[in-house]
Amino acid sequence: MSDDSTLTRDGVRAEIAELLYEDPAELTDDEDLVDFGLDSVRIMSLVERWRKRGVKITFAELAERSTLAEWWEVLEAR
Repeated sequence: MSDDSTLTRDGVRAEIAELLYEDPAELTDDEDLVDFGLDSVRIMSLVERWRKRGVKITFAELAERSTLAEWWEVLEAR
């Protein structure tokens, strides 16, 4: 990431992988994150991290989507 407030697809992938104790290379854009073990507590953790960095995102916006590609569509617009 270029600074603390800028999200990148690879940075988001790395943050998700960190919470799941996985290698970021294992998380493809179309992988179902819930199948990988991403639960509501971890999603909320990511929402809070990103909000602190100025990204206006809600838990519901992420919870109703299941892949990194879908999340990135929402996050990229912010």
